[in-house]
Amino acid sequence: MTVEGCEIRYREWGNRGAPGLVLVHGGAAHARWWDHLAPLLAAAGHHHVLAVDLAGHGDSGRRERYGLGTWSADVLAAVDDAGMVACPVLVGHSMGGLVAIAAAARYGERLGGTILVDAPVRRPDPGSTDSRHRRMFRRPGTYPDLDTALEHFHLVPPQPAPEAYVLDHVARHSLRHDGAGWTWKFDPGVFLRREDHWPRDFGALLAQARCRIAVLHGELSDSVTTDVTDYMSESLGRMAPFVEVPQAHHHLILDQPLAFVVAVRALLADWEHSVPRSIPGLA
Repeated sequence: MTVEGCEIRYREWGNRGAPGLVLVHGGAAHARWWDHLAPLLAAAGHHHVLAVDLAGHGDSGRRERYGLGTWSADVLAAVDDAGMVACPVLVGHSMGGLVAIAAAARYGERLGGTILVDAPVRRPDPGSTDSRHRRMFRRPGTYPDLDTALEHFHLVPPQPAPEAYVLDHVARHSLRHDGAGWTWKFDPGVFLRREDHWPRDFGALLAQARCRIAVLHGELSDSVTTDVTDYMSESLGRMAPFVEVPQAHHHLILDQPLAFVVAVRALLADWEHSVPRSIPGLA
């Protein structure tokens, strides 16, 4: 599909007409990070599942500038293009969780809920500097052959490697041949001039969410620490489930996939049989 002149691609599983579930990847990642999980979430026709390549990632097109507004619009456009019924639930990992927060604040009345997966909503720190990990993505390398490129794939932030076949699948679909050699699919421009379109306080944006929120995070994550979960809880200002996945690091969708699926299924089952408390801004 095309959104504001940019081609956006998404993958789809399950039966149209079933409750919608939209999976949103992290920064420098892509929709195929969810390939081993989506069929389990769509099993037995329980859900209609989409995984979106955000602009500047995967097989989607590129833009001059990127921001939470356009990325959240990409996600909702995929919902419309796929003919999702009722109000889908967004599941966002890492940066994808921050995109999901923006969508919850802007389009909350169209959503059945948002599940934030190890999304680092940190307290504002005026003295903080640009992340070393983010700087790494600004100058992606080019390699003479696919095998050499695959040797350079690693998770950011680093953690123990998940199952080899999962990591290999994710890595192979992270690469493209550009004529000069093999390089990464993401646009380095995603990580430039972020201060121009990136909120200084994601907690304030989280407080504006107009749908139900749940938080999943890894027990061993270096990105979502106790201080982060405390700040997220303060920002929400209302009851929201916080689920810690045992033995999981930041990339818990790779290292603890079955525990992740069980946790998401449990949250969805609860939401399908409960009525949310009053949320400010909603009738």
